[in-house]
Amino acid sequence: MIIEFEEKMLELIDTRIETASDDELFAGGYLRGHISLSVAKCEEQDVADVEILKSHINESLDDAKSELSPADRIIVADLWDELQGA
Repeated sequence: MIIEFEEKMLELIDTRIETASDDELFAGGYLRGHISLSVAKCEEQDVADVEILKSHINESLDDAKSELSPADRIIVADLWDELQGA
């Protein structure tokens, strides 16, 4: 189940590439890394629940918030929220 969720999220990010702004491209690339790392963490822990995966992604983004400017954090958070609603 988590692999399908990962594939869906990455596909949604990829379909935006042609029309995305520079900020959206950045946010998409940034999220790809956090999504993939969180999936790997779930696989290591034998977790198959998408809600737990989402929680890991949120934790990963929160842990890395100092890497981003406040404006970039908003762009990434907005994209993440949009992807989850898709």
